[in-house]
Amino acid sequence: MLTPLPTRPRTAPVASHRIALVVSSYNENYVESMLAKALEEIRAIEPQSHTEIVHAPGSFEIPFLTRQMIERRKPDAVICLGVIFQGESAHASLIANSVSDALCRISVETMTPVIHSVLFLTDEVQAKERCLGETMNRGTEAARAAIAVLRAARTIVQR
Repeated sequence: MLTPLPTRPRTAPVASHRIALVVSSYNENYVESMLAKALEEIRAIEPQSHTEIVHAPGSFEIPFLTRQMIERRKPDAVICLGVIFQGESAHASLIANSVSDALCRISVETMTPVIHSVLFLTDEVQAKERCLGETMNRGTEAARAAIAVLRAARTIVQR
């Protein structure tokens, strides 16, 4: 069962963040749909925000490129998008776990919000539900999460 998306944060026409998107090129049709929805949502919530996109060959390379983006480009947040399908061996599970651990570690070590939307799915039915839907799209969810965490962090700093 799909969990509904969180509500859209209020639009802030003057707010401006630098948001990097690190996107897997593998399972491109699903990932590119998530990317399009993430960009659409960022523009809807914070039209003044700047985005930069870098494509990774696959999901395993996303943590490396995320760290590079943070160290070299200094974005306010990074959204990571990918799709990994469970296969017959443990390989996909190992990749998914490694990516999850690395993204969490990068976020904490660099004090930069890293939004983890590298999906580990069992089949194309799940991918279509989560990546190709108009009303339910994990790219939309990732954009909302990035902006929400940036706004929450700002309130902590201001106190």
